Amino acid sequence: MRNLFILFLFLTTTLSYGYGQVKTVTGTVKDSQSLIGLPGVTISKSDGTGSQTDAAGQFSIEVGPTDSLTFRFIGYTPQTVTVGDQELLDVFLISEDQALEEVVVIGYGTAQKRDLTGSITQVKGSEIVDRPGTNPVSNLQGKVAGLQVTNSGRPGQEPDIRIRGTNSINGAKPLYVVDGLLNDNINFLNPSDIESIEVLKDPSSLAIFGVRGANGVIAVTTKRARTGQLDFEFSSRIGVKNVAHRMKMANAAQFRELYDEQRVNQGDSPFDYTHWTGDTDWQDEIFQNGIINYNNLSVSGATERNSFRMGIGYAHDEGVIHHERHKQFTFNISDELKITDNFRTGVVLNAYRAQLPQERDVFAAILASPIAPVFNTEYGLLHAMPEFQRPQVDNPLVSIEDRKNTQIRMNYRVVANGYAEVDFLEHFSFRTNLSADYGFNQSRLYQGLVNVYNPDMEGDDKTERIGNQLTNIRQDQDKYYKYQTDWLLNYSNSFGKHNLNAMAGFTTYMQGIEATWARRTQGSGMEIPNDPSYWYVGIGDPNTTTGTGTASEYRTLSYMVRGIYNYDRKYLLNASFRRDGSSAFAKNGNAWQNFYAIGGAWVVSDEGFMQDQDIINNLKIRGSWGTLGNQDVGGNRYPMYPQLVAGSSAVFGNTLIPAYGPEYIPDPNLRWEVVKSWEAGFELGAFNNRLQAEAVYYHKNTDGVLVRIPGIFGSLPGLGNLGNIENKGIEASLRWNQQIDEDWSFSIGGNITTVKNMVNNLSTEGYQVIEGPSRTTAGYPIGYFFGYIHDGIFQNEAEVEEYAENGIVGGVFRPGDIRLRDTDNNGTVDVNDRTMIGNPTPDFYYGASLSTSYKNFDLGLEFQGVYGNDIMRTWNQNQFATLNFLQDRLGRWNGPGTSNWEPIIDEGRAINRQYSSYFIESGSFFRLRDVTLAYRFPQKMLQSMRLKNLRVFLNAQNVFTFSNNTGFTPEIGGSAISFGVDNGTYPVPAVYTFGVNLNF
Repeated sequence: MRNLFILFLFLTTTLSYGYGQVKTVTGTVKDSQSLIGLPGVTISKSDGTGSQTDAAGQFSIEVGPTDSLTFRFIGYTPQTVTVGDQELLDVFLISEDQALEEVVVIGYGTAQKRDLTGSITQVKGSEIVDRPGTNPVSNLQGKVAGLQVTNSGRPGQEPDIRIRGTNSINGAKPLYVVDGLLNDNINFLNPSDIESIEVLKDPSSLAIFGVRGANGVIAVTTKRARTGQLDFEFSSRIGVKNVAHRMKMANAAQFRELYDEQRVNQGDSPFDYTHWTGDTDWQDEIFQNGIINYNNLSVSGATERNSFRMGIGYAHDEGVIHHERHKQFTFNISDELKITDNFRTGVVLNAYRAQLPQERDVFAAILASPIAPVFNTEYGLLHAMPEFQRPQVDNPLVSIEDRKNTQIRMNYRVVANGYAEVDFLEHFSFRTNLSADYGFNQSRLYQGLVNVYNPDMEGDDKTERIGNQLTNIRQDQDKYYKYQTDWLLNYSNSFGKHNLNAMAGFTTYMQGIEATWARRTQGSGMEIPNDPSYWYVGIGDPNTTTGTGTASEYRTLSYMVRGIYNYDRKYLLNASFRRDGSSAFAKNGNAWQNFYAIGGAWVVSDEGFMQDQDIINNLKIRGSWGTLGNQDVGGNRYPMYPQLVAGSSAVFGNTLIPAYGPEYIPDPNLRWEVVKSWEAGFELGAFNNRLQAEAVYYHKNTDGVLVRIPGIFGSLPGLGNLGNIENKGIEASLRWNQQIDEDWSFSIGGNITTVKNMVNNLSTEGYQVIEGPSRTTAGYPIGYFFGYIHDGIFQNEAEVEEYAENGIVGGVFRPGDIRLRDTDNNGTVDVNDRTMIGNPTPDFYYGASLSTSYKNFDLGLEFQGVYGNDIMRTWNQNQFATLNFLQDRLGRWNGPGTSNWEPIIDEGRAINRQYSSYFIESGSFFRLRDVTLAYRFPQKMLQSMRLKNLRVFLNAQNVFTFSNNTGFTPEIGGSAISFGVDNGTYPVPAVYTFGVNLNF
C-alpha cells in the first residue's frame, strides 16, 4: 500500500508539471511614468484566483501556459497579459491621474479625492506600521499639515492632538471614527491592523459629523482581505529605548557650594554634612533602558463571494523608569459575505486587553539633593533625605522600588460593527450599520508601609517610617458603552456630463458610563499584606470604608444629507446638512441644532486652454464654508442639568440635615458651541505628477463658547454661551517623486502649518480663566502665560532705592533680586504689572521626509519640529524647601556685576519665585523624528524558501532633538487652557528597533 501511495504521488506530480506545465511567473508592476513599483496591485488569473504585489511592486504567481493575468490598481487603467512561455514579466500600468482618483474615507462613506472640495489627507497604514508605539496616532507626528501631535514618552499614554489650533476653553480633542463608529480614542487599535488613516480638516468634510465635527476628525479604516490566494503575514520588532537628553542638575560638590552660599545669605550657620557625603545622580538611579517587543500575525483570504481576515497582536513596552511595563493584546477580525450580486453583509470586530503601567514621575529625581546616599547597607533601607527637604521630597527610589508593583490596572474593550448593504434600481444602494463599543476598566492599589534610614534620628534606632502610617487599599471599576446605528440611502448616477453622488439618512448614538471606587484601611494591629490576593475592599477595618460612584447616559438622534456633484469633472460642488438632536438640552427646547457646509472647486487643468501644455497635470482651486458643532465641553454631557453639590446645612432637633443645591445656574437658551469655518486653497500636480503641492488658508471662529461666570455676593455661578475664539492660518505641503533609473528612486517632501489663536470675547470685560500660570482672557491667545517681566537683577542698594515701591509682591526688593518690570509706570510693582510673558501655541509647526530606494534597499528619514511657542517651567518655581539646583544657577548673582539674569541663591525670597519670564523657556525644537533602513529579499531567493515577501529593517526614532529648554523634552501637551507647562514632564525617549516582516 505504501508503494502504491508513492507511485500515485509520482504520477500526479508528473502529470501536473509535465503535461499541465504549471509554472511560477515572477515580475514587477510599475507606474509607466515614474517607474516606481506599485504595492497592492491585484493580479487575477483566468479562473478568478490571483495574488497581489508586495510593497516594492513585486509578485510571484503560479500559472498555466494558457492563463492570462489581469492587473488592476486604483487610479490606473487595468491591463491584461497573456503569459505564454514567459517566466519573468515587467508590467507598466498607465495612470488615470492617481492623485485625483485616490479613494478616501469621508463621513459615512468613501469618495474619489478628485470629486471633493475639502482638505482630507490620507496616510497609509504601511507608513506607520514599522514605527514603535502602541497608539497609531503617535506616528502621524509631522506627516500631516494642520495636525499637531504632542507625544508623551510614557508607555500607553495617549498623545495630545489638535487640528488647526484650539477652538474652545473646554476641549480640543478631535473625533475618531473607526470603521464608521464615532469614538473618543483609538488606543484599542493595533497599528498592524490599519489600512489607512484620513485626517479631515475643512468644513465641507466635517459638517456631516454635526455636533462632533468642530475639532476635526481622524477616520481609521482597518484592513480587509483582498481577492486572491490565502495570505499569512507575520511581523516582529524588538528594541530598546533610553532617555537621550538628561537634565543638567547640580552634582554633590556644586550643590554644597550653592547651599552653603544660600545659608550665608540667609544668616544661618553652616550645614553639617557629616551624614550627607553622597554624590548621587538620581536620574541614573531611576532611569533604565526599556525593552520593547511587538509581534503580529494575520491571515486573510478572499473569493468572489467571501473575504476574511484575522489578526492578533502582542506588545510589551517598558518605560524608561524602572518597573514600568505596558502589555497589550489585540484581536481583529473582519468577514464580508457577498450573498448575491447586489447584497452583501459583514462584520468587523476589534478586541483589546491591556495591563497598564504603574505610573511613576521624574519629579523627585530632579528635586532630590545629590548629597543624600541611595541606600544604607547596615539597615537594608533606602536613605532618607536631608532635613531641609525631607517634608517635601522623599528618596526617589521609595516610589519606584519600595512601592513597585503595588497597583494593578487592567483595560478591556470590544468594538464591533455589523453592516448590510443592498444595491437596487440600478443607481441606489441602502446600507445599515450597527455598531457597539464596550469597555471595562479596573484598578487595585495597595499602599504599604515604608521605612527609611535616617541618620538624624535620636537614639540607636535610625529607622523612620514615612508616608502613610497604616496600610490601605483602593479599588476602582468603571464600564462604558456606546451604541450607534446608521441608516444610509445612497444614490449615484451620471447623465451626460453631470455626475452626482448623494446620501441621505439618519443615525442614533447612545453613550453611557458607570463608575465606582472604594477605599479601606487596615484593622487595628493587622497590616494588609503586600499580596494582590488581599487587595480588595473586603479586607481591613470596615469602619474605615469610604467610596462613591457615578453614572450617566447620553443620547443623540441625527438626520443628514449630502451631495457631491460635478459637471464634466471640472466644476465641483459639495454640500451637506445635519440636524442633531441631543438629550442634553431637552429641558430648554434647544435639543435640535443644525450644521451645514458648502464647498466648490474648479479643476483648471481640465479646461481646453490647458491642454496644449505638458507641465501641469492637475490644478484644482477650491474653497468651502460651513458651521460645525462642538459638544466637547469638559466632559459635561448635560450642561443644562447641573449636578447637585453640598451647600449649607440645617439642624432640626438633634439631627443635622445636609443641604444640596445646583452647581451653577444655566442660561435658559444654552446650546452647544458652534464653529463657523471657511477655507480657500489649491491642489497642484505637475511634471508628470512627480510634483504634488497643496496649500490652503483656513479661518475658524468659535461662537458661543460655554463659559462659567462666578457668582456675585454669594450667588451661584452661571453658565452661558458667552465666549468667542478665533483660529486662522496657512497650511501647505509639497512633495517630489523622482525615478533616477530602474534601480534608484527617491522622494522628498514637507509640510508646514501656521496658527494664530485669539480669544475675542470671554463673558464680561476682564473675565479670566485661570489654571496655574496659564490664563485665558479676551485679547490674548488661549492658555497664555501670565506673570511679571524679568527686567534684570538689582546689583546694589542704590538701584533698589531708585526703583519702584517695595513690599508689594511677596517681600522687599534687595540686591540680587529679580527686577520685576513696572509695566504701568506708576512707581509701584503690584499685581497690575503682570502681563503676557509667553504663548504655548506655536507660530508654526512642520514636518519633512526624504526616502530613497536602491535595488532592494530602502532608506527613509523624517524630520519634525515647532517654532515660536513657549514653555513655562514650574517644577522649581513654588518652593517651600531647598531643592536641587539647575546647573544654570552656578551663574547666580553673588555680588555686583556677577549676573543680570540668575538671582541670588536664597530660596526664602518670595519675589524671585513669582511667575515671571525668568521661568519662560523656548519651546521651539527641531527633531530627527525617524530613520528607517530596510532590505527586501529578492524574489528568486524567496521562491526557494517558499515565501512571498521577506523584509528586515532597522528603525531609530527621536534620534536627535535640537532645543533650548532645560527639561527632558520640549514636547509638552496638556488641557485646552493649560498646555506647555513643564512640571517635571516625562521624557520622550530615543527608541531603536530591529524588525522583520514576513509574508507566506
